Amino acid sequence: MESERFLIGGYVVEIEGRELIDGVAALGSFANFRYNGGADRKALLSFSYSTEDCGEMCGDFLYSSENDGVVSEFYSMPEKGCFFQKMRHENGEWLNMKISGESGVAVIYGSLMPQMLRFAMWIGFGVMLSGNNAIAIHSSCIVYEGKAVLFLGESGTGKSTHTRLWRESIPGASLLNDDSPILRAEEDGIYVYGSPWSGKTPCYKQQRCPLAAIVRLYQAPFNKIEKLPLLYAYGSVHPSCPPDFAYDTRLYDGISSTIGKVLESVPVYRMGCLPDHAAAQLSCETIFKG
Repeated sequence: MESERFLIGGYVVEIEGRELIDGVAALGSFANFRYNGGADRKALLSFSYSTEDCGEMCGDFLYSSENDGVVSEFYSMPEKGCFFQKMRHENGEWLNMKISGESGVAVIYGSLMPQMLRFAMWIGFGVMLSGNNAIAIHSSCIVYEGKAVLFLGESGTGKSTHTRLWRESIPGASLLNDDSPILRAEEDGIYVYGSPWSGKTPCYKQQRCPLAAIVRLYQAPFNKIEKLPLLYAYGSVHPSCPPDFAYDTRLYDGISSTIGKVLESVPVYRMGCLPDHAAAQLSCETIFKG
């Protein structure tokens, strides 16, 4: 079967079948991650597409969300070692996906509508990352002096604004990813990778940088940053991990383990800030010069 391979977060992801290959190409965000390395390198996850009816495979309900007209439901099938993603667009189109965590295979059924396909692939990849010391973390990531900083916060907090202010006021600062970089604990340290998922900002970089710090932002009428003790640091990082996975013990344990490894060596800060250049200067000076 025809296939293409991509390298994301240091892991190989395989796409099988012409129809799905074309669907992924239409997303426009995976091109920089195409992998032409050795075929003997095992894929962490293989996606395939089926026109057959997948039937009722929902299992135990875990989480539901709605975004831009798409209702998404995530289920666990523990007796089969699988997870099931069910998506419905308000226009009537649907996409279902069965993910086998043990075999590393995800089968997609239904529509290959870009909006749903992009999210389905993020979910499938995230399931496999959870048991491999990595997390697709909701954040905006800046790179400065060769090191990455993750800015976390609730939607609308100003993560993208803050990293834009870095780029405007701090020479040499650049954006790695604006929505879902890959945070990974490796034998020689903690690293952040660019990914094909960057929200509304088209920033798809095949780049790996050591992580210097994590900063959780909140809006305030002042600029103030403080380093957090371990327990509060965990509480600041955890909400930015995929909420779909928080209600399954296997996935949650993997994510918790990765966070623990990150916190062994990476400082976490909490920062109240205004949307101004002084805020960017303060966080930069604290992390890199403090």
